[in-house]
Amino acid sequence: MQRAIELAARGLGATSPNPVVGCVVLDAAGRPVGEGWHQRAGGPHAEIHALAEAGDDARGGTAVVTLEPCDHSGRTGPCTRALIDAGVARVVYAVADPNPGAAGGARTLAAAGISVEGGLHADEAAAGNAAWLTAVLHHRPHVTWKYAATLDGRTAAADGSSRWITSREARADVHRLRAASDAVLVGSGTARADDPHLAVRGVPGAVQPLRVVLDTEAAVVRPGARVLDDAAPTLVAVAKDADTAALDGAAEILRLPRGAHESPHADGSDGSGRPGLDLGALLAALYARGVRSVLLEGGGTLAGAFVAAGLVDRVVGYLAPVLLGAGPPALGEAGISTIAQALRLTVSGTERLGPDLRITAVGHPAPPARAGHRPSTTANEES
Repeated sequence: MQRAIELAARGLGATSPNPVVGCVVLDAAGRPVGEGWHQRAGGPHAEIHALAEAGDDARGGTAVVTLEPCDHSGRTGPCTRALIDAGVARVVYAVADPNPGAAGGARTLAAAGISVEGGLHADEAAAGNAAWLTAVLHHRPHVTWKYAATLDGRTAAADGSSRWITSREARADVHRLRAASDAVLVGSGTARADDPHLAVRGVPGAVQPLRVVLDTEAAVVRPGARVLDDAAPTLVAVAKDADTAALDGAAEILRLPRGAHESPHADGSDGSGRPGLDLGALLAALYARGVRSVLLEGGGTLAGAFVAAGLVDRVVGYLAPVLLGAGPPALGEAGISTIAQALRLTVSGTERLGPDLRITAVGHPAPPARAGHRPSTTANEES
């Protein structure tokens, strides 16, 4: 199963809106004879690749798979049928399929006389499939907030300079994070200050994520911006009442409702006090496009808005052994006023990257969304 989980991770960033899955087939004597992973949406599932490699050696053997084999026909046939036809005697899976349209594979296999066991390394396999599971259970993309900061929590110096706080090794790792995501998201503050590119570089074979800029008033992104080149697709999210004439033909526009409450722009570019975009509506729109994982790379204000809305599932922080003493904080206003309201996370991993330290932490999952329910949040998009 550990090997199957490693194989599943190879599909990150390439399988949405489907899950990542890994499979190892053992022969009747318990020797590995085939392995595979789900490589792209619409392509053969992990079990199909592994069974093809195993051939006749699969008969009487065991299939070890990270997700309960599917029992439905979509762009590909049901994996249960392939396992039964291959003559496997036993199937061991990690995570039960929560998708009502595809679940029931274990029952079908058992009814065919195959021994079925579930739950092996379930937590580890579920963590690798967090984006897809979040989408199935909550009907929205999984959101990872990534930031880079000094040890005293500053993302830039007092004069606004920030290149480079972290090392080359840490910056290369960010591109791997992007490659594993369906969309990369920033606010208009970051777009204004940095003119970011947001595409993946230095990761062979990477599928470029959708680049998303929240520009509520359509006042920042202009033709010639680096995010509008042809390296990756780009979506500019604006308020329904925004004037987008300057972007006609230059970018795909997504019009969204504003939030319910007034929230003045952080950078003072608009003194009207009009609300920013509804983040729940933003995630719903991305979900409808097949986006299952979002990498939030905006500044502290945008991150604070997502935290306040309860829409951050994972945090990846790159900490450099640097002190600044002043400058913008990594996280802005997040609706937390007392220590009792602090968002408590669980550290799921740490790693040294050159001189820097990467810390990954996850929150506690929220209850599944009710059918037809979409969270409505008020937040400013500036970062």
